[in-house]
Amino acid sequence: MSDEKKTDTGPELEDADVQAIPDKEIDTPETSTVDDPDALRPAHSANISTWRELSADEREPVLAGERRGMFGATRGQDTSGYGGLVTPTLFPGASPRPYGSYFDEVADRLGTALTEADGPAYHDAVEKVVVDRGELTLFVRREHLVPVARAMRDVPELRFEMCSGVSGVHYPGEPGRELHAVYHLLSITHGSRRVRLEVAAPDADPHIPSIVAVYPSNDWHERETWDMFGIIFDGHPALTRILMPDDWPGHPQRKDYPLGGIPVEYKGGTVPPPDQRRAYT
Repeated sequence: MSDEKKTDTGPELEDADVQAIPDKEIDTPETSTVDDPDALRPAHSANISTWRELSADEREPVLAGERRGMFGATRGQDTSGYGGLVTPTLFPGASPRPYGSYFDEVADRLGTALTEADGPAYHDAVEKVVVDRGELTLFVRREHLVPVARAMRDVPELRFEMCSGVSGVHYPGEPGRELHAVYHLLSITHGSRRVRLEVAAPDADPHIPSIVAVYPSNDWHERETWDMFGIIFDGHPALTRILMPDDWPGHPQRKDYPLGGIPVEYKGGTVPPPDQRRAYT
């Protein structure tokens, strides 16, 4: 007689013959599966030059203004009963290392790339880093924007191939930093990683270098930001209005732009001959 136990579906193996399915902790390269594509990337060494201790003041939220009343009414039309309510507009302060997620790797790789390219030092180019709501924002000094953008695009470990545009913001409550340009970068190579670059300029000197030479798709986005906010992108191939007429006064999305009361008529418009039209090159 055989010692095998019989069942309706065939022989039942003894416990010693059963091969356990390997757990992830004891997987071999032949049996393991990868649920996270980031696990395939080689580990990177921390670039200690990108680390520094933050003061308590740097970590404090930044006051960018205040909101009065329940709905922001400023001319006495607030009928909510909350006309005396004052709410500060606060932005998150600088974030300490480690940042978490892939954010530390991005900062370290950027620091290494700037050093190897004989560019600005990391802390000269990046004034602060903010990690908030699971998003990474690098605040870049405007004079170093182009080398930072080029490194973000070209370095294989970063490879942010796509800039989806530049957004303008106007913060009258930030003296010397009233105008902000915000660039949204996407890395397709590294599994849709996203990083935001933010650059500030004063109202009195609203100049920021153009990055059209690095990200050509920013051409019309920079024109729109100039049109709406008045940020001058130095080096842009044709910085002209794109939404408003050429002779339009002011920049409509600034917070100090007057609301209403502007007579607008589009009657009698003409199309000039081709040889008299505005050129973009």
